[in-house]
Amino acid sequence: MKNFKILIPCYNDWPSVLKLLDKLDSEINQIEGNFSVLIVNDGSNENLEKKDFKFKNIKFIEVINMKINQGHTRSNATGIKFLSKKNNFDYLIVMDGDGEDRPEEIKLFIEKVKKVDNTSIVAKRIKRSEGLIFTILYNFHKLITLIFTGHNMNFGHFTCLSKSDVKLISIKESLWLNFSGTVKKFVKHLENIPCIRGKRYVQPSKMSFINLIIHSFSILAVFKYQVLIRSLFFLLILNLFQPSIISYIFQLLLIIFNILVFFISKRENSEEFNNCQEKIGSIETIYNSRL
Repeated sequence: MKNFKILIPCYNDWPSVLKLLDKLDSEINQIEGNFSVLIVNDGSNENLEKKDFKFKNIKFIEVINMKINQGHTRSNATGIKFLSKKNNFDYLIVMDGDGEDRPEEIKLFIEKVKKVDNTSIVAKRIKRSEGLIFTILYNFHKLITLIFTGHNMNFGHFTCLSKSDVKLISIKESLWLNFSGTVKKFVKHLENIPCIRGKRYVQPSKMSFINLIIHSFSILAVFKYQVLIRSLFFLLILNLFQPSIISYIFQLLLIIFNILVFFISKRENSEEFNNCQEKIGSIETIYNSRL
């Protein structure tokens, strides 16, 4: 029987996480496997309401309390680095704690695991819950990343990673910058399941236009050298044509574009990543079915 660890980052949104845990416990009923949860408390200034948890299927829940708030991506990176040294799981399921990653789709991961053992699986978005304008912008973001990286980035954090792939990406500095870009770049073979982006349980969506731009550039930064090579190719093509104002504008935009990509890539910060576990304040067990 496989052991599945579920990694959930949280910053102040404890009502959503508690609701997610209840739904997870219900959804994994009759699923073959042992399930435990690791929550990365990203320096929340609101406390988790301690209560007498009673789960039928979740075996164990542990919380890593970070000393400072460092953001969603870095919380996941810290959790992955922490778990890479553990031997108590076969697969790691990474998911958001707000409801956008639907617990109903956990069973699709498990069904796929039975067919492709020791292979990582990503949740491919086939439907989103945002409005039309955001959907158009999101598709434009996917097009840009495809053109400049050669990869179709059609998944986010919601993944089921094999233990070997967890160990692989846990040493990659780009994990500190962008999770999905790192998985796409370094995990050679990925299976996928279809998924629908759910609606948040409590708080409204935080993915604004600005956040989407930052997210897009952070993916591009993971592939910065591929982006540079493709940009040089486009510059060469532009210079083959008769010089014009439009040509010069495109060349200038490509140069600015690459400067931004390399600027964002500086956020990888290998020293911070390598020492991220030093920012863990405490580790506590909030539920153990054996007690």
